[in-house]
Amino acid sequence: MPSKTVSPYGSWESPISADLITGGGLRLEQVRVDGDDVYWLEGRPTEGGRSVLVVRRSDGTIEDVTPEGFNVRTTVHEYGGGAYIVQDGIAYFSNFSDQRLYRQAAGDAPGPITPDTNSNVRFSDGRVTTDGSAMYCVRESHPENGDEAVNEIVRLLLDGSGDQTVIATGRDFYAAPRLSPDERRISWLTWDHPNMPWDTSFLEVAELGTDGQVSVPKVVVGRDDVSIYQPEWGPDGRLYFVSDESGWWNLNVLGDDGDPVPLAPMEAEFGHPMWGLGASTYGFMPDGRILATWSRDAIARMGVVDPNGGELTPLNIPFTSLGASYGNVAILNSGEDPQAVALGGSSSSGAAVVSIDLSDGWVEVLKRGSTASVDPGYLSEAEPISVPVGDGQTSYVIWYPPKNADHDGPSGEKPPLVVISHGGPTSQTDGSLSMGIQFWTSRGIGVVDVNYRGSSGYGRAYRDALQGTWGLADAEDCIAAARYLVDKGLVDGSRLTIRGGSAGGYTTLVALAFHDEFAAGASYYGVADLTALAEDTHKFESHYLDGLIAPYPEGKAVYDERSAIKHVDGLSAPLILFQGLEDKVVPPEQARMMADALRTREIPFALLEFDGEQHGFRKAGNAIRSLEAELYFYGRILGFEPADEIEPVVIEGLR
Repeated sequence: MPSKTVSPYGSWESPISADLITGGGLRLEQVRVDGDDVYWLEGRPTEGGRSVLVVRRSDGTIEDVTPEGFNVRTTVHEYGGGAYIVQDGIAYFSNFSDQRLYRQAAGDAPGPITPDTNSNVRFSDGRVTTDGSAMYCVRESHPENGDEAVNEIVRLLLDGSGDQTVIATGRDFYAAPRLSPDERRISWLTWDHPNMPWDTSFLEVAELGTDGQVSVPKVVVGRDDVSIYQPEWGPDGRLYFVSDESGWWNLNVLGDDGDPVPLAPMEAEFGHPMWGLGASTYGFMPDGRILATWSRDAIARMGVVDPNGGELTPLNIPFTSLGASYGNVAILNSGEDPQAVALGGSSSSGAAVVSIDLSDGWVEVLKRGSTASVDPGYLSEAEPISVPVGDGQTSYVIWYPPKNADHDGPSGEKPPLVVISHGGPTSQTDGSLSMGIQFWTSRGIGVVDVNYRGSSGYGRAYRDALQGTWGLADAEDCIAAARYLVDKGLVDGSRLTIRGGSAGGYTTLVALAFHDEFAAGASYYGVADLTALAEDTHKFESHYLDGLIAPYPEGKAVYDERSAIKHVDGLSAPLILFQGLEDKVVPPEQARMMADALRTREIPFALLEFDGEQHGFRKAGNAIRSLEAELYFYGRILGFEPADEIEPVVIEGLR
């Protein structure tokens, strides 16, 4: 074998370019099944980030359903999810630009079925009656006077009139309207401020008349500090759901006496934080058994559950990830043997729409999220590590050492490190293949992806460990991960960086403002001022900080204590900021305030703002520019020369 070229860490030539990652990548979401056809959404960066409804027919052909000019995306809760449903070959979907619902039969152009309200009325998570006459869905109405949005469940007639009847109202939030098999009952989830759905939520049921009217709803499951997820009516007429009353999101069924009956109880998560609507972790097979997915220690698994005895039979699948908030598992009943359809990924392959034969485990890839093909010699393998943190607790991280088939670092030199703090913060990272991570490792930069305390996937107690400690525990865990790798001699302690988006951006900012371990940082639409966020954010998260920080405004002093913008005197590390100018979750003013503070402090910084982007970058050009700009920034600050040709970034204050 030819010898490797010895090059400084960070300057290795890599085949994994920002253009390869973005241009060849699709954002796959929301798998559905209708008859023998499989549907999913493709987010296409090269088409301005629009989401396209795609179908794979039973004969194997794949084609677009929604034509050019349509973007299948709802902004209910701002994060969306549940943007479409297909029944009997007819697609019903929300269009991003006007938030109207559209109906599209096979071969026809889409036609609106709700009035134009200038995007003030939004829909999500619908279910269509068996006869196709009506849809039950979540409706979110935004008053023109700027008052808080109103969330309800409505019955929408599909006869062309667009008539809507309110089925459930009066609570702050609703989700998951589901019809019983005989369509005589309807269930839904509901919760109120200051709770998030993963804190406290309730499952309600109402009797449903033939005229669409409902009885007074009854809470059948739920109490304070218990989260309910994904209610579904089984073919046996019983109501199934996921509850974390045991300390873990486990599968349950409502018993004849009205009490929950656990099915296959274990220390594992059969649910996810409900950032997006319409996701599912289980479904029903033709014989009534349940195909379920769950995760433990950031590894996804799949099995079949007996709904009567609760016995679980695990399936051997080649995936470590099966989708999260926007993912789905569905049952395709074509042929003699049922198949599972899901979003599958592993440490060696990125996300793909896959079908799994439930009789023998045979897997067919229907559509890959990325067409990029990279030699394994350039791919770093995920290494899960448990890191001790304060008070005898444990944090969970995934370590990716530098790897490149053509390059080695100089003897005596250790690589820089990028610490990744995921968003949410009630979210999770897993070890499935991420070309965004491989972008760094293939250039000679180590990466550690941190599931800090508060992350999902490790049980209720771990998730609740961030209650009242956001800005403290998460930053401590990121620092502990970096120190652990330094102590092991794996990275250069003088060249540690931290990056994150949204809540991860907040963790990045507080890590730089209150600690001095990091030499540089990158914040993507991160929170700089908690008070500003509490006073200017959307309804879904308007009381999120009550639990993570303190009730507002009573706890404003705590908000100030934990806001990087209030403690700029502690800033000493250079910072690059990225911001979408249409972001309604973290408004652009947050990044601008941070830039002004850095300028006043004469700390090197760069601010890149992008027109037409919301909370997360969907356009190819912007995603490419931000990733390359971050690499350029680290090179200037940490003292290495990237091999890539990158348009320079204006770094104010850099001497």
